[in-house]
Amino acid sequence: MNFYFEAVNVLDKLDAKRGSIKGVLASVAEKNRKRTAALVIETLKYKQVLSEVIDAAHLLKEEKKITSRNLALVLVHDLLLARGIQAGEGPIKQAVLRHRTRLQSEFTRVKIKRGAKSNDELAQTDDARAAAIPRYIRVNRTCWSSKEALKCFQEQGYELGDPMSSNKAFRKDGHIPDLFAFHPCVRFTEDSLYLSGKIILQDKASCFPAHVLAPPSSDRAVVIDATAAPGNKTSHLCAIMQNKGKLFAFERDRKRFSTLKTMLSKAHCSNVEAVNADFLTTSPEDPKYGNVTHILLDPSCSGSGIVNRLDHLLDNEQENDGDSERLNKLAAFQLKMIRHAMTFPSVQRIVYSTCSVHAIENEHVVRQAIKTEEAITGRFRLGRKSDVLPTWHRRGIPDEMDNSTDAESVIRCLPGEDGTNGFFVSLFVRTQDVDIERSIKDTGKRKAEDDGGGEGQRAARRKRKKQRS
Repeated sequence: MNFYFEAVNVLDKLDAKRGSIKGVLASVAEKNRKRTAALVIETLKYKQVLSEVIDAAHLLKEEKKITSRNLALVLVHDLLLARGIQAGEGPIKQAVLRHRTRLQSEFTRVKIKRGAKSNDELAQTDDARAAAIPRYIRVNRTCWSSKEALKCFQEQGYELGDPMSSNKAFRKDGHIPDLFAFHPCVRFTEDSLYLSGKIILQDKASCFPAHVLAPPSSDRAVVIDATAAPGNKTSHLCAIMQNKGKLFAFERDRKRFSTLKTMLSKAHCSNVEAVNADFLTTSPEDPKYGNVTHILLDPSCSGSGIVNRLDHLLDNEQENDGDSERLNKLAAFQLKMIRHAMTFPSVQRIVYSTCSVHAIENEHVVRQAIKTEEAITGRFRLGRKSDVLPTWHRRGIPDEMDNSTDAESVIRCLPGEDGTNGFFVSLFVRTQDVDIERSIKDTGKRKAEDDGGGEGQRAARRKRKKQRS
């Protein structure tokens, strides 16, 4: 039964909105992940129907051994839609089997009521927006080049063209180096290129944060990824850095930390030090992080921008995505992350990103962050449009920012319109101290006067001093 309990644990986390389907499944041990994922996804596809059958059969009311609806869902799914419950003859299995005839009868009645000729017709249909998102493949620059990958793709039978027009067409992305777009139906999960870490499956918008942060490829570079698991953005940073310098990857959750380490190993990231700790508990005064110049922040968010091929299954089950109390708590946490990052003494660039479409988590957080004591003391401002994917067409919402210039400094992605999931990216940069600059200019001006005919002025100052004395 452990397999079923693992699936129930995943469903419970999804009910609690603790991540996307893909993200929560990433925390499952790799040896169990594929089987657990299959059961979770199939159960979600039929969740409405299964819940109706379970309620009509009074399963939860009559069987106290079935301790939760999610446990009933996975067991009844396998009883009615798979090869039966895959477990020993224990009390939980027997509790379900006692109601087999009633469950099968109610299931048949639902099919008739919905006019379904097959079980497949009862499954929840795909999100049309997800079907409009290409399959993005990022070439892992730590292993090989885009030129080599292009040749390899062509040798596999793919041809350059519109990826949405044919499952054999692909093209190089116009915004992110090393990114290619394929038809949505193309699968690479069993391909040797993916299994060896030479390609990374990563949505285009998810590539924006590392690209905008733009850490240097230098042996002296020191970078932090504050919320690193499952590791796609971390591996992207590593590739941009060409495996040079030091990249600290923080992840506080133990299971997700294990997933992160597996990903980093697979992606051949040799400059990364994975840290199983909460970034917020890390002291900026720790000498270990004294030379950190670049920080990537992609903290927990509502995930309201995610419309991938799985999360549409949650749409009918989640409460109002704009629940103000929940969003306010998330925004407070997100702002706290930015403020903490700004206290690192050597940091020069901070990217803050979310996979949310809500202004309260995006423009509002940025608007508040730039006015905080940490931002003022640290001399942080928003990066200029020229530093934040200037060719990307969709910018921030002007009405949600203090001015239109600030809105132009951030970027948004909208699912269904931009060929990506929903996303938001902003950049904070530390500026030079204006007073110091003025002081330097004034010093230079005085020196020029002293060197070029300033004797008269010096004499006048001596005369005034003598008169005062």
